[in-house]
Amino acid sequence: MRMTLLRVLLLLSTTASTAAAQEASEGGSILTPRAGLMVWTLGIFVVLYLVLRRWAFPPIVSAVEAREKALEAAIEGAKRDREEAARVLAEQRQQIEAARSEAQRFIVEGRAAGEKIRADMLEQTRQQQQELLDRARRDITAEKERAIADLRREAVELAIAGAGKVIEKNLDEPSNRRLVEGFLSTLATNSVKS
Repeated sequence: MRMTLLRVLLLLSTTASTAAAQEASEGGSILTPRAGLMVWTLGIFVVLYLVLRRWAFPPIVSAVEAREKALEAAIEGAKRDREEAARVLAEQRQQIEAARSEAQRFIVEGRAAGEKIRADMLEQTRQQQQELLDRARRDITAEKERAIADLRREAVELAIAGAGKVIEKNLDEPSNRRLVEGFLSTLATNSVKS
């Protein structure tokens, strides 16, 4: 088929060049219109147009259409990709905001937990301090009472020793002790009331 096309084109071009050579030999300018040359030029143009229309234009047109379709598909793909990228970007921004708000919540919860632990520790320290003070007061009171009891015992012994020397009579020690303790307890209750 291509060979046939080439033969036709070769035949037309040789015929046209022969016609052009004949007209040039007759004399005249190349710009002067000549009927024979115009007919052959028009004939070659029509034949060439028909040959191109039959064998060259369909592949060229189909290639252009395929390229156009490919470009449209690429544009559509780019639009889809852009929309997908925008969606993913929006999703990522939402995730970042969620992570920020969660981090803020963790910070607030951490501060609240720290404050609670601090308050608990302060309260526990106050309770321990109060317990130590109460225990110290009890110990002081017990020591005071023990010291008072020791002083009473010594006072009783001193009073008995003093009374024994004054009376110079040896009295029964347990009865003397009861007598002096009774006296001292009345003194202690009177001094506590005042």
